[in-house]
Amino acid sequence: MGELLRMEGVDKRFGSFYANRNVTLSIQEGEVHTLLGENGAGKSTLMNCLLGLSTPSAGKIYMRGEEVHIDSPRDAVAHGIGMVHQHFMLVEDMSGLENIILGDKRHNTPLLQKADDRKTIEGLMQRYGLEVDLDQRVGDMSIGMQQRVEILKVLFRGADLLILDEPTAVLTDLEVQGLFDIMNSLTDEGKSIIFISHKMREVMHISDRVTVLRRGECIDTVEVSKTTEQELADLMIGQKFTESTYQKVDATDQPMLTLTNVSYHPEVKHGGLKDVTLTLHKGEILGVAGIDGNGQGALAEVVTGLIAPESGEVVGPDGSSIALFSPQAFIDAGFGNIPEDRNKMGLVGDMTIAENLVLKQTNTERFSAGHGAWLKMDAIQEFAEQLREENDIRCTSVSQTARSLSGGNQQKVILARELDSHPKLLVAVYPTRGLDIGATGFVHDQIVAQRDAGCSVLLISADFDEVLKLSDRIVVLFEGQIMGTYPGANPPIKEISLAMAGK
Repeated sequence: MGELLRMEGVDKRFGSFYANRNVTLSIQEGEVHTLLGENGAGKSTLMNCLLGLSTPSAGKIYMRGEEVHIDSPRDAVAHGIGMVHQHFMLVEDMSGLENIILGDKRHNTPLLQKADDRKTIEGLMQRYGLEVDLDQRVGDMSIGMQQRVEILKVLFRGADLLILDEPTAVLTDLEVQGLFDIMNSLTDEGKSIIFISHKMREVMHISDRVTVLRRGECIDTVEVSKTTEQELADLMIGQKFTESTYQKVDATDQPMLTLTNVSYHPEVKHGGLKDVTLTLHKGEILGVAGIDGNGQGALAEVVTGLIAPESGEVVGPDGSSIALFSPQAFIDAGFGNIPEDRNKMGLVGDMTIAENLVLKQTNTERFSAGHGAWLKMDAIQEFAEQLREENDIRCTSVSQTARSLSGGNQQKVILARELDSHPKLLVAVYPTRGLDIGATGFVHDQIVAQRDAGCSVLLISADFDEVLKLSDRIVVLFEGQIMGTYPGANPPIKEISLAMAGK
């Protein structure tokens, strides 16, 4: 098979800042080609140039040896390029079928040929192993099924090159294997895939070749069969990468947070809570292990006071009952929160990085006068620059919007804001989702440092390795119930794994 895509000498400048500099990328027909790099390395910018969402400052793009000009997403589709975004572009109230055909150029008229489209889509499903209930409302589908709808969308539009952006970030292990089976069936048919991921084991498992970007430049392209995880990590960060290990500590007898027989929508099999009892002690990391969708979201919302339990009691560090927090009460209680959805709950996308960094302190004397009536912009700017440096937030300016940052750098902004106040209790939900290995290590170091300073950390993560690595104690959540509590030091991994499966 020959070369499908070639991006040659691509630059993308924003003023004097180069997001991409002289990047050359070659994609062969029928291969999985991983794009690897730290957060802010230029991966998203490069893909935006390929998708017509951004115009390169220099360079050329070739499809099957012929130069093409991609000035819009419509041009990208016309050239057989499609992307499955990390955050799905679906209408939840519409069916799978309706989402797939929505906006397709064949449907410029009011009359939709649904019967013909269904036949075409069913053919694609059968051909690539993409089983989906086309009549089911998308909002009622699992994350894995929603992702299949997204893949069918781009295949229905004739894509020969699929870009998968962090496609495994929200999938269970079983769903990840299902996705890899689909990817293999696609490449067997001659389709090509650009795979964007920070998970090294997955990269080594599914990729044919890997191109490493660092600070906007192409460092190298290597065959997976001729490299190792360590070599890729070293290439990515530009130095020898050493993974940290952390000492586990024994819990104190001082409770920081106690849940007693807490229930919330217990009839909801995979999203509610049923008679949850647990205690988080001062100066420990309590990890919550479990397959995503087994009540983790409800647990986080109850603990942070966003929802009130239907029954049971939540008692805070001062011994008083917590029913429902206001945001200000949460801050005043000395709590920090790294939410599951950084875009909806963690940041205000249209506000600047600096403004997001002081969101919890806008009424303090340090940053305002008149209890928030007049903001001290110089003080905010200086503070933001300090946190930017300390947390390696990759941006051109703290005055740019939070929305313009890569997902990993958005997460760094949230982490910097929440930890700067040295919280008594930190709720960290999927704290390293979408982060590269260097940034993940930094976040882990920060969380452990907070614990060592006396902070109590409730860690909720679908990454089992992360839970094992950080937790002093582990509880397993399955269908909204606590299945057991286990030590973080020398944990019984097989027993925990069985508990995660409800056994």
